[in-house]
Formats: sequence, C-alpha cells, structure tokens
Amino acid sequence: MSYKGTTYPRIIPDSADWPIYRLSQDRENFITEIDDFTSERIKSKYRKDLADVLVKTLYQERIRIKEAPWKVDPPNERVFWNRISKQLIKKSLDRQDEQAKQTNEHLLRKIVHRYSEEIVGTFQLSTHRFAVRFLTFLFNRLFNAAVEKSIRSLWRGRRQLYERLNVVGEVDTVRELFKHGTVVVVPTHFSNLDSILVGYAMDQIMGLPSFSYGAGLNLYNFGPAAYFMNRLGAYRVDRRKKNPIYLETLKAMSNLSMQRGVNSLFFPGGTRSRSGELETDVKMGLLGTAVEAQRALCQKGSDKKIFIVPMVIGYSFVLEAPFLIEQHLKSTGKEQYLRLRDAGTSVRAWLRYIWQFFSTTNDITLSIGKPMDVLGNFVDDKGRSLDQFGNELHIKDYFTSIKGELNEDRQREEEYTKRTAEKIVERYFIENVVLSSHLVPFAVFEILTHQNPKLDLFGILRLPPDEYVFPMQSVVGIVEQMQDILFSMEQKGKVMLSPEIHLPATELIRDGISKVGVFHRQQPLKLNKDGNIVSDDFRVLYYYHNRLENYGLAQKVNWKTEEIEVLKMSE
Repeated sequence: MSYKGTTYPRIIPDSADWPIYRLSQDRENFITEIDDFTSERIKSKYRKDLADVLVKTLYQERIRIKEAPWKVDPPNERVFWNRISKQLIKKSLDRQDEQAKQTNEHLLRKIVHRYSEEIVGTFQLSTHRFAVRFLTFLFNRLFNAAVEKSIRSLWRGRRQLYERLNVVGEVDTVRELFKHGTVVVVPTHFSNLDSILVGYAMDQIMGLPSFSYGAGLNLYNFGPAAYFMNRLGAYRVDRRKKNPIYLETLKAMSNLSMQRGVNSLFFPGGTRSRSGELETDVKMGLLGTAVEAQRALCQKGSDKKIFIVPMVIGYSFVLEAPFLIEQHLKSTGKEQYLRLRDAGTSVRAWLRYIWQFFSTTNDITLSIGKPMDVLGNFVDDKGRSLDQFGNELHIKDYFTSIKGELNEDRQREEEYTKRTAEKIVERYFIENVVLSSHLVPFAVFEILTHQNPKLDLFGILRLPPDEYVFPMQSVVGIVEQMQDILFSMEQKGKVMLSPEIHLPATELIRDGISKVGVFHRQQPLKLNKDGNIVSDDFRVLYYYHNRLENYGLAQKVNWKTEEIEVLKMSE
C-alpha cells in the first residue's frame, strides 16, 4: 500500500508524553541505572580478569588520544586517564588482596560513568519543534524554487516535502503496535541523508513520536550539528572506542532505554553500504540488546513487547556513490584504487545535492516492512506473535528453561539474535521496491559482463567507457526478460516493484536513465545523439547495478535468445 501525499495524525498528541522526552527528564537516574547495570555485567563476565580489562582499556584509550584526537573530545581526556593509570598501578596491579578488588571495581565504575555521560543524549521539545519547522520550511522552499526555477517562488510554497516521499508498506500496523510495546526500526543504509529523511517521514508522515537514534561522535565536531543532535534524542557513538567496557556501556544504554519504552532506530548494517547492495550481513550488537530487553521485561512480569520493523530506503541516485564504490573496491584487495574524498562531508556538495534532488522528478521510497518480535516471528496489529500457520506464540516460552525458570541464557539469546538478523536480511530483499534506476543499470552492466566473459570484475571496470555503446534494442530485449522475471517474483511475494517497472521496456529504460546518477559529473548512464546508451563511469554504474545483486536475475535470463550487440567505438 502506498501512502504518498498522505499524512497521519500523531498517535501521541502531547509531545511531553513521548517516551524519549520522559527519559530525558529522568536522565540523571537513567545514567545511574546504566552505571549499575554495566558494572555488574562486566564484573560478572570477567571476574578474575577485571584488572586485565582495565589495563587493556587504558592502553587503547591512550592510543586513541595520541593517534586519533577529535575536536569534540573532552579537554581533560589525558588527565582522566592518567589518574586511572596511577591508581591502577598504585593500588591494584600485582596485588591479590581485597584492596585490589575494591580499587578495580571503583575504577571500573568511574570509567563506565564517564562513558555513560558521553553516550546518553537529551531531548528538548523546543529544539525538536524548531528543527521540524526549519527543515520543513527549507526543503519545501528549495523544492518549489527548484521546480519553478524562479527566485520569487522561493517564498511561495506550493508543494510539500512529504509529496516527494513515497511511503509504502505496513504503516497502519506499525502505528497500532505503539499501544502494545516498544518499536525498533532497522533501516537499510545508503546515504548520509538517510537519518534526516527517515526521521522526517516517521515524524511528519507516519505521526510517530520521536525515536532514539545513534549519531557518530565525529558529527559533533561541527557546532550546529552538535547543538541539534544534543537536544534531539541522539545518543553518541564513538567508533574509535572498541574496548569491552565502552561496548558494554553502549549496549546497556540501548537495552535499558527499550525497557523504559523508548522507541529506537539504528542501522543494523553499521554503516553505509559501500557496494550499493542491500545488506546481507547485519551487526548483532545493538540488535542483541532488543532480545535482552525483551527477556528482562518478561522477567519483570510485563506484557509489553519489543517489535522489530525493517525499513528499505530506495533512492534513484546517491550523492556519495563514487566515493562509496571506491572504498568498496579498495577494500577487496583485488586492485589499488585512489581514494576519493567523501563528497558527503562537504557542505557545498550537500547544498548542490539537495538542489539537484528537488529540481528533478525523483522521489524517495521508504518501504515499511512487516513487523516481527525479537525472535523473528511476525506479529499482528495487536502485537501477538504468530507462527507460519497463524497460531499465536507466547514469547515468554522462548526465555523459559527446561526446569520452567524464566532466566538469562546468553548463548540462547545469541542464537535468537542471529535468527532475527537473518530474518531482517530476508525481509530487506522481499520489501525492497525495485525502481527503474535500479533495473536499467543492472541490465546494462550485465550486458557488459556477458560480452566480456574472460574478464573478471576488475578487468571489466578497467575497460574504457568512452569506447562502448549499448544499442537501445539490445538493452530492450534484456530488460523485457528481466521484467517478466520480476513480475513473477512480485506475484510470489519475493520483491516489490515501482509503477515504472510495469512500463514498456523502452519507456522504462528512458525513465531509469533520466533518474540514475543525474547528480554525478561522470554519469553512469546517458543517451547519445543516436538514441543509444553510453556510460561515463563503469564503476559508478557497477554501484547502481549492485542494488539488484543476489536476486539471481542475470542467471535467469536466456542470453542466447537475444541478439546482443555492444559497439566498440574503436572498431
């Protein structure tokens, strides 16, 4: 179901009743709760090895301060860790007495508290209201100005930003689930624009209360960004910190906030997809905290549940595509590539990107997936977990031992997390909406590959694009076959298709070319003066091709039935 141009009333009209606001109002007690939980977890997990954990943390933090300092780091970083070091040496190391134990636990508590104060953000209603009004005003005016190409229209709004966002899927079910528990949205991740658009869509279109979300601490180096994120419910994530104390503190914050009913959003892929593919492997750290939080709620006798909602974001073009694919190719180790500067970090690039987005007819699709519980079972709009036959499941049973005890079992919960992660990936592919700008690059790059069977991927990417022309008729034949395959997959519920995919092949191809990569200086696809297809950059073409990787489309095409011709300009 499509919700383009539709907006919903807020499910919690009074912002002061939002869970994230109530948590912010109780921030001091929440931090104490994190300190207690994390300290006990680490003492239980490491026991006799606590001193070693402290030494490892101290070593890693000193390396971080020396080799990777950031502007946002507290000014007393060195002083703090020097004090930790002195106390550790003086009262703990090489001692086996009770004093050493007490010192280790005291130092652990201090480190955990420092991390929890850094991680936990705040949420201010006035800042939220201002941010929503400002962004809506800015984007709406830019959109109308770009469409009209007129300075006067900059102050005369006619269309709204939400009209560019095509929200499809289980919106009504997700809205109902807020009555029965906590919602955790897990989107795919392709662009730095993701957080803004997802947040806007959930707030202004779906009528949902604000979510807690993670923001890289490096983003706080930019003053205005720090100001807003500090007050909009973002919790800080410092990817430089890999020590077990920091990671346990971060997971404790996620776990305990969900138990308090705070709805959460995080990208399980961990970072933007460098290849352009849908995520096939997701991080299980924060996802595991949802399983832990659900078990804790069951132990407390609460009937509240935690729901996982996959979301697939669909762009016709991605600003950072050239930079991302360069990173992906470099990381494979198959070839040495020059690393490009990330265009996504340039303010000028973002302004140009926003203008380009609004000045085209391109829309963005947000596909809201089928909600599930933390075990990967689908749920209905009443929050009831269902098996494959539609029978109700009781989630407490999953956390009950053979002896009938509702207990913590980390190994069991790790298996549940792995199962849910696999289910999320499966839903990404099913609820992905195929756009014309996905299918056309896929077809053209597969034609190029088919015509060069002796070359591996890197050999193909080294081919000179200016020497290749793809005749329209050759591409039409392959696209028609792929359309038929996709129609069959759609009927079987294996993928979703945008209306453009149902156009006649020639129209579909022209539509895809008009949308894909229009922002890039080196366009991945365009039409030449003869109406045939050419590319300026095979690597960026490969990035857009990858969106439909792992569907098996190319393997299902009967290549022998088509008179495929790729013209080489040198011939």
